[in-house]
Amino acid sequence: MNAIELSKKIGGKIEVNSKKKLTKENLSILYTPGVADVSRAVAKNKKLAFEYTIRKNTVAVVSDGSAVLGLGNIGPEGALPVMEGKSLLMKELAGVDAFPIVLNTQDTQEIINIVKNISPTFGGINLEDISAPRCFEIEEVLKKELDIPVFHDDQHGTAIVVLAGLINALKVVGKKVGEIKVVISGVGAAGTAVSKLLLKYGIKNVIMVDTKGVVYYGRKEGMNESKEELAKITNLEKIKGNLKDALVGADVFIGVSAPEILKAKDISTMNKDAIVFAMSNPIPEIMPEEAKKGGARIVATGRSDYPNQINNVLVFPGIFRGALDKRVKRITDEHKLKAAVALANLVKNPKCGKIIPSPLNKDAVKVVAGVF
Repeated sequence: MNAIELSKKIGGKIEVNSKKKLTKENLSILYTPGVADVSRAVAKNKKLAFEYTIRKNTVAVVSDGSAVLGLGNIGPEGALPVMEGKSLLMKELAGVDAFPIVLNTQDTQEIINIVKNISPTFGGINLEDISAPRCFEIEEVLKKELDIPVFHDDQHGTAIVVLAGLINALKVVGKKVGEIKVVISGVGAAGTAVSKLLLKYGIKNVIMVDTKGVVYYGRKEGMNESKEELAKITNLEKIKGNLKDALVGADVFIGVSAPEILKAKDISTMNKDAIVFAMSNPIPEIMPEEAKKGGARIVATGRSDYPNQINNVLVFPGIFRGALDKRVKRITDEHKLKAAVALANLVKNPKCGKIIPSPLNKDAVKVVAGVF
């Protein structure tokens, strides 16, 4: 049975269940008139919603369908199956009740307003598959204006898993964090967050590349506010050119961009014991066999049919489990760095074919939640 057949048969991946069986005896307690007592108590003290209602364990998985997986801008209905899947993973892996919410608008301010207005139902907000640079503003405004955690998984989930894998990859090849050159292809949501987290971890030499070439301070073509900010903190030597130029002498390539943009000969220009994270899905920037032909020692992708799968499922269930349990209002950079280290430490003896835990590692939720 394929995905289409299964989806038709089950009609969606999640459902709502009652925690208490409804009987004639408890009807007056679970609903009217008893529910009025609970409503009055919560109205008087809104914090009690986190004790007396579903808010204590609920997350909204919100998308406008503008940047779905490798499918692009397919709209809210097309995004709904993905948001259902995300909700399923939160429930199955972390016991979090997540609700898929897709919006029939791609207006930044309207999305902000909608999420703010539905937020009293939820203990956290997971933004998903919203295109850059709009996603940056949406997340930043919501983080400032809501008193519950807001987490854009495409950005920060990706960044945490990438850093976890890189920590172990560097152990395997014996290279130091402060001495490596990292080239990142893709300056959207994921690439931007990855670069910032790597810098915060202590990696000093990061070069960003988009479809217009290397991002550098003073570049005019294809820039926006987000890229201008990145240009100030990356590529301090102001290297210019294209992706292949940037790769010369690099120790690490991280791809969050487009399929099959590199060949073995491009990898061969990198330093010895090159690390390649080619995460475009379903087809990577370079296939693992081709990367190894070019001399890459460690290769990771987003695919499950190769070793070293970089998968956000290692992060977001634990992030929300911990955030809900500890009632934190913000997910900070310190939380993200600690989560990456915790995930890396789950691999006791990293080697070329094992730098990251399995996506369904049962301890991932526990160690990530433990950073709060």
